[in-house]
Amino acid sequence: MKALAMAAAMLAAASSHVQAQTDLTAYADANGYINVQALTCAALAGTWQEDADRLTTWYSGWYNGLAKKHYFNIARTKALEHDVIVYCKANPQIRIIEAIDVMLKHEKHQAASK
Repeated sequence: MKALAMAAAMLAAASSHVQAQTDLTAYADANGYINVQALTCAALAGTWQEDADRLTTWYSGWYNGLAKKHYFNIARTKALEHDVIVYCKANPQIRIIEAIDVMLKHEKHQAASK
């Protein structure tokens, strides 16, 4: 009985640190559109991994389109997505596009340092 009580207490303590994930649809307007320029890091860091993947893939296409690039580097995209999410978790108040800008500048600086 003591072991069961201890296990229940440990489970309760562990689950108290878990944050509920929010579907991206919560940020959509009445027509189902999300203003990606206004979306904050809190939304990216607090959504499901599939939604974060989908969103960062959209941003990747957007940025590549702006740069008139037509290549997709899967490994680079995954690494940048991870870095953006980590940065967003530490800075939930900023917009995702600002976090991406910081990470792209950091990546460019690192490449120039090599």
